[in-house]
Amino acid sequence: QVQLVESGGGLVRAGGSLRLSCAASGNIRSIYTMAWYRQAAGQQRELVAGIASGGSTNYGDSVKGRFTISRDNAKNTMYLQMNSLKPEDTAVYYCNAEIMITGDSVLYNYWGQGTQVTVSS
Repeated sequence: QVQLVESGGGLVRAGGSLRLSCAASGNIRSIYTMAWYRQAAGQQRELVAGIASGGSTNYGDSVKGRFTISRDNAKNTMYLQMNSLKPEDTAVYYCNAEIMITGDSVLYNYWGQGTQVTVSS
């Protein structure tokens, strides 16, 4: 019923920029926290950045000062602006959201399919 779709990934040189988008669709009553996670090959999935419905944010230490998370509640979409990219940012980036379905009051955690970001040196 609910779908999260990431877009904007690709191949970029070190020092370059990318902007990721995550669009939520379906029978959505409300979206609470949204977040970006990433998983590099052979590594554990880690939090990149999170944003609450009111706009408060938090970032992983490795991306502070380089990445900016934002959201457009009217569009059920969040974004991740990634600047000064480094090869170590190479990973699959996943969208995550806590969502209530219309007609319900149960909070559920949804994941997108992921989008590949590759940063060359």
